[in-house]
Amino acid sequence: MSIPTNLKYTSSHEWVRPEDDGTVTIGVTNHAQELLGDMVFVELPEIGRKLAHKEECAVAESVKAAADVYTPIAGEVMAINDELEGEPEKINQDAHSAWLFKLKPDNLADLDDLLDAAAYEKLLENEDH
Repeated sequence: MSIPTNLKYTSSHEWVRPEDDGTVTIGVTNHAQELLGDMVFVELPEIGRKLAHKEECAVAESVKAAADVYTPIAGEVMAINDELEGEPEKINQDAHSAWLFKLKPDNLADLDDLLDAAAYEKLLENEDH
């Protein structure tokens, strides 16, 4: 499995991509979508909602289970990927391009606390054992 090196990761299987405009884009990892299986529904946070670090803010529902999505850093929701509301299977097709929402971080330095690709890969190896 390829783990993009330009992203940051959480132990709860969200990915984070810093953008040039100071926002961050957030989605669920390929590993998460593989565990969940075929996506049937995605509930996204409202634009303008203020999120605390590790707050439950979205739900990804598959034929197998529903999983909460947690915000990796505190901030305000600036945009949502409303394409997913009609086509949640896009997450299965390419989890790392099917983003869920964009956040304006309260503190961009909080990204330093997230996992890089190597650390996330190690986390996955430990989960498999």
